[in-house]
Amino acid sequence: MPERKHIHLRFAATRLARFRRLCQQLERAARARYWFPQIPLALALAFAGLLLLWITFGAQALTLLSDFPSNLLKFSPASMPYLLIGIAMLIMSIGLLFRSRFAWIIALVLTVTTILIMLKFRHAAYPALAWYDGALLVVLLLARNTFDRSSLAAGTLFAITSSLLLLIYAVFGSLYLGSQFSPKITDLVTAFYYSVVTMATVGYGDITPKTAHARLFTISIIILGVTVFATSISAIVAPMVGGSLERIIKHKEEKVKRANHFIVVGATPLAYNTYRELKKRAQPVTFILPHAPDEAEVDPDDLVVGDPNSLDTLRKAGAEDAQAVLAMRADDSENAFISLAVKELKGRAKTVVVVNDSKHMERIKLVQPDLVIAPQVLGGELLAMALSGERITGDFLTGRFFHFDRESEQTS
Repeated sequence: MPERKHIHLRFAATRLARFRRLCQQLERAARARYWFPQIPLALALAFAGLLLLWITFGAQALTLLSDFPSNLLKFSPASMPYLLIGIAMLIMSIGLLFRSRFAWIIALVLTVTTILIMLKFRHAAYPALAWYDGALLVVLLLARNTFDRSSLAAGTLFAITSSLLLLIYAVFGSLYLGSQFSPKITDLVTAFYYSVVTMATVGYGDITPKTAHARLFTISIIILGVTVFATSISAIVAPMVGGSLERIIKHKEEKVKRANHFIVVGATPLAYNTYRELKKRAQPVTFILPHAPDEAEVDPDDLVVGDPNSLDTLRKAGAEDAQAVLAMRADDSENAFISLAVKELKGRAKTVVVVNDSKHMERIKLVQPDLVIAPQVLGGELLAMALSGERITGDFLTGRFFHFDRESEQTS
């Protein structure tokens, strides 16, 4: 029975490895990383914006576009949020094409806002739009890791979009409340002039608000103008600075020639201590961590930050030309997957896997690592032997601490 169980486990591990390779092959064949999921999500967001505009304005939207912005006054002020949200969705969909993190955040805010508005009103078509936006929100959240770029194009797009939307809001509001200013604002040019002067916080004083509503409206333009200006500057400058730093880092990484080295994977005490001991012996070591480490724990000379299970991360760390890859994470299943990923590279690197739980020992052996170490498993046995007065020999320690792959020993 135990042998049959081991056969089933080994068969399941083999099938899982084949499935992972099949998925990676399909992804490479379809070149999914160049278009998925950013292009489908951008189209879905643009469709949500068009749907919102059509449900809100219907055929009147064509009238609005035929003579914009003079026809803007024909619509109720209550419809302005829908107009601004719809236009913002259309423009932010372009930002999603660039995999912009900022565009993704704005898309989330717009989608949530639309859902809340749709649930508040009982238009016949609003529930359907709310369900559509709800599904779009879930997909956006699931794809959050895809939108990780801070591009200059996306920052410029945001700056233009936010300034345009604010200008529409200011001009439309000035015309709508024109009778509450002195002198009255009655034409588009005057409304545009007052909006720009107020947004820039210049304030010549030739047009002044006379009522509470007009004053509050003017305050909102000033606050939004300052906010949009500051945010736009940061959205454009940050990608420029970040891009320069990224180019410097990549240039340094390109100079690093990794070969005949050791790769340590894991943010555990055993991984840190192994790294230190290898460095003491003047061995070349590359550390792979999912995030930047705490300098108090370890400060590696050669660090690769990324998903250790990813083939791209392992290639970046030079796993194909390494002497050995040491999988020392706290999760035994992740260590097993790292060993499988290294074997998929078909390099010359040996695989060393740490087992933290004795129940996983046989399962780890199914992935056929070159060496299995179980320090935490050994600790309990040594303590029990010491307390019982049993003799501890070097051969016993070697046999218990290291579990070699016998097949690889015979073939080597």
